[in-house]
Amino acid sequence: MTDPVLVGSDLCVTRRGTTILDGVSLTVESDAATLVQGPSGAGKSTLFNVLGLLEPPSSGRLTVAGRDASALSERQRARLRRTTLGFVFQDFQLIGDLTARENASLPQEHAGDRDPGWLDTLFERLGIAGLEHQYPATLSGGEKQRVAIARALANRPEVILADEPTGQLDPDTASSVLDLLFSMKESTETALVVISHDPQLAQRFDERLFIRGGTLVTDAASTPDARSTETG
Repeated sequence: MTDPVLVGSDLCVTRRGTTILDGVSLTVESDAATLVQGPSGAGKSTLFNVLGLLEPPSSGRLTVAGRDASALSERQRARLRRTTLGFVFQDFQLIGDLTARENASLPQEHAGDRDPGWLDTLFERLGIAGLEHQYPATLSGGEKQRVAIARALANRPEVILADEPTGQLDPDTASSVLDLLFSMKESTETALVVISHDPQLAQRFDERLFIRGGTLVTDAASTPDARSTETG
């Protein structure tokens, strides 16, 4: 059995005296598809940032691909983030004056490890071959998210972290994008962690976690859809 790719132990995040994450512990296996759900403000995005090495926890321990991230410098964390994690965001976060191909190749450029053949493969598998020279403003929402998935996979990460990846898409496009995420997860043998409030996604995942008030809870009944006043 391979080691888990993400292990969070008693993760806490406090901002200006307010607790956003409160003792969150979780394990993501290397071949797992994990869904993290909860109401708005529950701490989902903060957990995404912590798992993605975008924000260090105030306390607790995070192990990424066997490395204790709390023992790393910011530069080492950035290097581990580039080589181990791929990100998909709700608002796509494509750079407007770069083509689809240039956006997707950014992780390779930053890592100094160009692999144009792999990008060709990604564009083909994601159904966006022929759009390489298009700019984001000319793409549909579904096409933008496919480019974002190609970018997430550009460095062959061990984990794809997706924050509300279907949040700005219509239901049919959202279903298609989710199908692609799972297809690419299987073909590239990555773990998949999706942060979402959408209850329709639940049946697709191996593991389903619920967060409310910054803590993990055991069942969906504990995470009503009502909006929360908590930050994060």
